[in-house]
Amino acid sequence: MLVRVDFNVPIEDGRIVDDTRIREALPTIQNLVERSARVILITHLGRPDGQVDNAYRTTPLAERLGELMGRPVRHLDDCVGPSVEAAVTATRDGEVVMLENVRFHPGETKNDPAFAKALATLGELFVNDAFGTAHRAHASTVGIAQYLPAVAGLLMEREITTLGRIMTDPPHPLVAIVGGSKISTKIGVLRSLLRRVDRLCIGGAMACTFLKAKGLEMGRSLVEDDQLEVARSLLASGATLVLPLDAVVAPQARPGVPAKTVQVDAVPADMTVLDVGPMTVERFLQTCDGAAAIVWNGPLGVYEVPPFDHGTDALAQGLAGSDAQTIIGGGDLVAALQKQHLAERMSFVSTGGGATLEFLEGKVLPGIAVLRDKDHA
Repeated sequence: MLVRVDFNVPIEDGRIVDDTRIREALPTIQNLVERSARVILITHLGRPDGQVDNAYRTTPLAERLGELMGRPVRHLDDCVGPSVEAAVTATRDGEVVMLENVRFHPGETKNDPAFAKALATLGELFVNDAFGTAHRAHASTVGIAQYLPAVAGLLMEREITTLGRIMTDPPHPLVAIVGGSKISTKIGVLRSLLRRVDRLCIGGAMACTFLKAKGLEMGRSLVEDDQLEVARSLLASGATLVLPLDAVVAPQARPGVPAKTVQVDAVPADMTVLDVGPMTVERFLQTCDGAAAIVWNGPLGVYEVPPFDHGTDALAQGLAGSDAQTIIGGGDLVAALQKQHLAERMSFVSTGGGATLEFLEGKVLPGIAVLRDKDHA
């Protein structure tokens, strides 16, 4: 069984900082092992640009997976070639093998047919459990499916089912919270959600563009002037858009700089909006009261630089006790929640970043389109 996983986890000084993505793939791997399959794992790590880079070897991933499973996971020094084929042939039923980083080969990101075929020769069935890379048409996500029967893994199935329900049969009342820095990168998501949600809360730096579109001065904040007309059209659409009431401002996003909370109509000319204020958090939580489901994508401020993480943290703490289904849209927000140990208190945390965004936009993800069970995963 060739199993594409997304073990692209943060590593510092050779140590895995966050093993969430490895843990999320365990049900699929263990299910196959219990059924005596020979499991050959494929993953990428980082962006080595088609070159062998020791900093991006998958050895620590195999070691950590072995620890979590309580059994050895054999690591191979490459992902294709005669030595790899020989090692895979020698693998016994119920054993797990991890290939070296597929992005060490330029054919991976180019979806090179020859590279995809070389990978496909290692297995009899292809299981894609890497939702986080489903938006990439690469050899190990799409190319292999041209040579082997391709099906969804358990994690992929859960992602498609949970996010798909929001797209096709959303529960109501449905509230969405969208943060992040730029409207331009999330305009597709905003338009898609506005057709489905009852209320949409806007946070992050992108809120500054909306506020400026309403005629407010945003000081030195990040504002996309070329998106002001887009913001005005969304504001005039008749949808229930909820914008910040107050903001935390400072000269720049650095630890220890003097910061203060101001009303959004009183942002000083020499200051930058770096987080939402407590009144905004309270407004967002009130907006979520009585919701059947809440979809949240993107932090509300510069969460990686304290104290500009307070807004995101406070909202997360408020939602963690919610009776609503809470769906977290992957990416940077997941790291913010894990820092507060709140991710496990949400109903569902997507393992995707860009993949989640594109799915919520309504785009067809190439890594899902090639699966035999894509319609009922």
